[in-house]
Order: sequence, then structure tokens, then C-alpha cells
Amino acid sequence: MTDRPPDHPTDHDPARPDPPRVGVVVITRDRKDGLLRTLDRLAALPERPPVVVVDNASTDGTADAVRDLHPGVRLLTLDRNRGAAARSVGAARLTTPYAAFSDDDSWWEPGALATAADLLDAHPRLALIAATTLVGPEQRPDPLDAVLAASPLGTAADLPGPSVLGFLACASVVRREVFLQAGGFHPVLHFGGEEQLLALDLAAEGWGVAHCPQVVAHHDPGAEPRPGRTARLRRNELLTAWLRRPWGYTARATARLARDAATDPQARRALASAVPRLPAALRHRRPLPPWVERSARLVAP
Repeated sequence: MTDRPPDHPTDHDPARPDPPRVGVVVITRDRKDGLLRTLDRLAALPERPPVVVVDNASTDGTADAVRDLHPGVRLLTLDRNRGAAARSVGAARLTTPYAAFSDDDSWWEPGALATAADLLDAHPRLALIAATTLVGPEQRPDPLDAVLAASPLGTAADLPGPSVLGFLACASVVRREVFLQAGGFHPVLHFGGEEQLLALDLAAEGWGVAHCPQVVAHHDPGAEPRPGRTARLRRNELLTAWLRRPWGYTARATARLARDAATDPQARRALASAVPRLPAALRHRRPLPPWVERSARLVAP
């Protein structure tokens, strides 16, 4: 047997760093300054994750700023705003086994990505981690954290935290290939409450979605109003029903939104925005397995 040359690294060479386990996908649109702050924070993480930025057709010079100030970031520029589905585009370009998502106003606590990777390594059925989210300079807990921690679905023996059917996208880490095989974030929804559909689809395939409070993300949305958000959330609640829930449930959800639209401008906008998307929702309709539907009714009757 011939020895390797002394300058050839061996399989166990301590001088060769381990390949990264988690890459980060950041989506953005016309929020250059916030994105650059997020990229500065991601660059300072001890994990040194590879970062993919997916620019949803910004017009404020975002792409040029990323190229100039963060040349090590992989930048994907889309010719139209694809909404949350841009995360799927970014995840497909990573080569790491796990993908963490950030928005241009969110980032990860130092050490959080290593903790997430350890949890995913140790729990083979775990497909998605819903992290703790600390909001603003005050680092106050996001109200969703308490909801996830109190999930009525309990904690399965093979998962590291309570099973959930919802999460905050910009504070989540996924098993990348499973996420892509499940279809990622559905393009019919665009933006607003897109997380529930992905959680349902993962659960329907037998994968675990769990809240893991030891994994921590930061979110600083600022005080800027987000016009239309309520309408988008209500629209996507309805579209998710048309995509996955039984017809009886879907009919009741549709009637409820139509009734509210008579007096509520946000409901009216939601219904008007949902109607043109219903044919696409029908084409992609795939009712949940009975056991997942039972879980969904426990979470939101």
C-alpha cells in the first residue's frame, strides 16, 4: 500500500473544516438597507453559513448593493415578485443538507444554526424546526412562541419539541431535500400565512414539524405599516382550505368570508383577491389524510 503524499489531506485532517450543514436563504424586495444589515449579521455568525439572497424583482438597487458589499453571497435576481415561493428557488441552489430561512428584517442568534443542525441530525423524522422568535431591539418573545409551545398535538417520542402545524417562515430551519420534495412554499398563496400549507403537506407525508425553543431567531419588522397584510392572511386561509381541507370545511370557510365581506373592507379585499386564484387552487387540490385533518381540527377547529 502506498502512503499518500504528506501534503495531501486525509479524510480526518483536522486542518480541513467540516462542510457546512446549514445554508441560509434570504428573500427580499425593495428593502436594501434592512437586507444589508441582515447580511452583516449573518456574516458574523460563528457557523459561517453559505447565504443565498433571492431578490424578488427589487427596483431600489438591492442587487448592485449586495454585489458590492457582500460579494461572497450568492445572489439570484428574479424577473418578477414570486413572493414566498422565492424561498424554494433559493433552497434549490443550496448544497447543504439543511436550509434556514431569513427575511431582510430577520437573522439568527449565534450558535442557533449549529443547534438546529444537531437536532435535525439526531431526529431523522424531523423535517422543520419552528424556532423561538425575539422581536425588535427589546428582544421580546413573539406571541406565536407561546402558541406553539402550548400546541394541543403534544410531543412525539421521536421529536425534540411539540408538534405544530404552523410556524414563522423567517424563523424556521428545514431538511432541504424534504422541503423541496414537498413543493416548498406554494406559489398560489404568494405571501401571507403561507406556512400552514407547508406544515400540513409535511405532516401528510409523515414528517415531523416541531417547535424547538432552544433555536433562536431575531425579527425586527420596525414600525412601518404593512398595508393589506390582514387581507392577505384571510385570503390565504381560504385558499389553504380549498387546497387541502374537506369540502364541508371549505364551504363553511368560504361562506364565513363572504358574510364578513359585506361589512369588513379587509374581508372584502381578501375575497376579491382569492376568487381569481381558486381555479389554480382546484388544480392543485389534494385533501389531507384523515389523521392530519384530525390534527388540523385540533389546532384550529
